[in-house]
Amino acid sequence: MEIEIGRGKKARRAYGFDDIAIVPSRRTRDPDDVDISWTLGPYRFDLPLLAAALDGVVSPETAGIIGRLGGLAVLNLEGLFSRYEDADEQFARIASLPREFATREMQDIYREPVKTDLIVQRIQEIKAQGVVAAASLTPQKVRTYYEAALEAGLDILVIQGTVVSAEHVSLDESRPPLNLKEFIRELAPTPILVGGCASYHTGLHLMRTGAAGVLVGVGPGAICTTRGVLGIGVPQATAIADVAAARSQHMLETGDYVKVIADGGMRNGGDIAKAIACGADAVMLGSALARAYEAPGRGYNWGMATFHPTLPRGTRVATTQNGSLQDIIRGPARENDGTFNLMGGLRTSMATTGYRDIAEFNRAELMVAPSLQTEGKYLQREQGVGMGASGKAAAVGVAD
Repeated sequence: MEIEIGRGKKARRAYGFDDIAIVPSRRTRDPDDVDISWTLGPYRFDLPLLAAALDGVVSPETAGIIGRLGGLAVLNLEGLFSRYEDADEQFARIASLPREFATREMQDIYREPVKTDLIVQRIQEIKAQGVVAAASLTPQKVRTYYEAALEAGLDILVIQGTVVSAEHVSLDESRPPLNLKEFIRELAPTPILVGGCASYHTGLHLMRTGAAGVLVGVGPGAICTTRGVLGIGVPQATAIADVAAARSQHMLETGDYVKVIADGGMRNGGDIAKAIACGADAVMLGSALARAYEAPGRGYNWGMATFHPTLPRGTRVATTQNGSLQDIIRGPARENDGTFNLMGGLRTSMATTGYRDIAEFNRAELMVAPSLQTEGKYLQREQGVGMGASGKAAAVGVAD
């Protein structure tokens, strides 16, 4: 439904996770009977969880841990691990930076060029742990490095930027744009994920390139400032639902089912459940995992555009390191704010509302519920416990 925001200008109303609620159905299930597994190309994963391609989240070591837990971690092939042999020294430097100098100093750190031999080495380190190796490259750099990555054993390639389109227009003939459709066809049968996007039409066009999955999210993450710098973005609940509708249209046209992956904006198990109920097949998490003891960022997280040389569109955020990846992803939870045992939260939400698997949960009834987070929660808010603590720095992250 469009709303007139001024003479001759209308806009759609959009919703974030805090604006909606999942409505229980007429049945419930035993959580042990719920199947939250999913597939991507020839690969099957026990958990519908991807760790975002952020330097503060995914190292070769954490990629192995997350893979063994049943998820999929995506390594940033244009990040510190591909620029420095001793990346840990740079993580220590970033963690020590005063907030007023963090961005400019990180721009300096990331001026070190990406090295092809380190790309090969990092992928081999992931493969040596016996898990699926996934990594990301930007559309501007993918043709430069993809061959080395594939030769090293890369299983899944993610082509990722702030906004990725199937049709990039450029008048500079010396810099021909990446033709996603041709490129994805060249790399078949390697599964390719592309994103981000946040609308029906962009999602549909990306699906028509032959991508195995589409990342949904422009600016919702705790580290991202795109919505402030560029004024671009769509609240995640609406963005996921729109791209899920594009998936249905694409399947009607071609018979091919393209995975929809919610990327960003999820703080707890409830947000993850809502993302799946809106139509996502899996979720991509960043700051929620950056607080793990094993995360390479030493309690900090930042995005791929944080260190852009001319227009940074992200910030370094501080997280409270308060659990292992096992605790955060699979539990058991020892806190009651939904930030631990995230996959158990999803499984219990599906069981409580009566849905057997992710495909069924995609069809869950939703309701616009602006009072969902506050109704009856006065004492929790006053005391900073339970749901009253979920928005505080200790839960996930705070702008640095």
